[in-house]
Amino acid sequence: MSDAQPQQEIDRRLLEILVCPQTKGPLVYDREQGELLSKKAGLAYPVRDGVPIMLVDEARALSDDELRKL
Repeated sequence: MSDAQPQQEIDRRLLEILVCPQTKGPLVYDREQGELLSKKAGLAYPVRDGVPIMLVDEARALSDDELRKL
C-alpha cells in the first residue's frame, strides 16, 4: 500500500466464509497490501477500512509473479 497506514484487521470468521465472487473459490488475505487474493480468478479484491470490497469491477488483475507466489 502506498500510504503506509497499517491495515485494519478482518474478522477471522468473515475470512473463513468469504469466497471469490467470480469463481466461488478460496481467497488468501494479504495484510501488507490490504487485499484478498483469488488465485483461480487471478484477481485481488481491495479491503478498505477493514471491509472487503467483493466486486469484480473493483478488483485488480494479479501479475504472473503474484500468481506464482500464491
